[in-house]
Amino acid sequence: MYERSAAVYDAIYEAIGKDYEYEAARVVAVLAEHSLIPVDSILDVACGTGGHLVHLKDACRVEGVELNPAMLSLARAKLPGIPMHVGDMHNFDLGKTFDAVICLFSAIGYARGVEGLYQCMASFCHHINPGGVVLVEPWLSPEVYTSGSLHATTVDRQDLKLTRMNISEQEGRTSVMDMHHLVGTPEGIEYFVERHELMLFTHEEYLASMGAVGLMPDFDEEGLIGRGLYIGRKPLSA
Repeated sequence: MYERSAAVYDAIYEAIGKDYEYEAARVVAVLAEHSLIPVDSILDVACGTGGHLVHLKDACRVEGVELNPAMLSLARAKLPGIPMHVGDMHNFDLGKTFDAVICLFSAIGYARGVEGLYQCMASFCHHINPGGVVLVEPWLSPEVYTSGSLHATTVDRQDLKLTRMNISEQEGRTSVMDMHHLVGTPEGIEYFVERHELMLFTHEEYLASMGAVGLMPDFDEEGLIGRGLYIGRKPLSA
């Protein structure tokens, strides 16, 4: 995923209007409200190109985990001196803990089924200090996802012309999106397709997966961008 589109990822979401600064401020506010301890360290799992970390690094000590090497390279370029780790959210182990672990922008949808969701939550909980908080921004739920809908994003800059289009499809509990990219730069024009498959987890599955690993689950219906936000507190006695 994102192997070929990593280079234009930030341009796409800038065109869409994604506001990393606002979202990071909301993360800090939610953590302050729900954490039982001062939040002096945050681990961003599936951090992508580091958009949230750019703004969170001024609030506390931060680190990132990302599976995709191309995305991680871009994040490292933005965040010199910040520890950035290669890791799979299902089973990473950094050998350290943090006051907060966050997994944003629906990256949890890439968990491999319900069993994978539980594995991810266990990995998150393993890296949390007692009294700390796990924040998970969900992908769409089965009742909200609309199969057959058509989407398009356009970037129109002097150095980059891009169109990304897809039709949302569904196979069982999996949302399937074949992202068609037409990308033009002064060096040339290329076309490629990337397939994204994200699980459509239910509200109950998110809550149960947090509870199963020892987190006290809660839910913020609005969240950062309207998709909600799952909040898991680790008891002080853990």
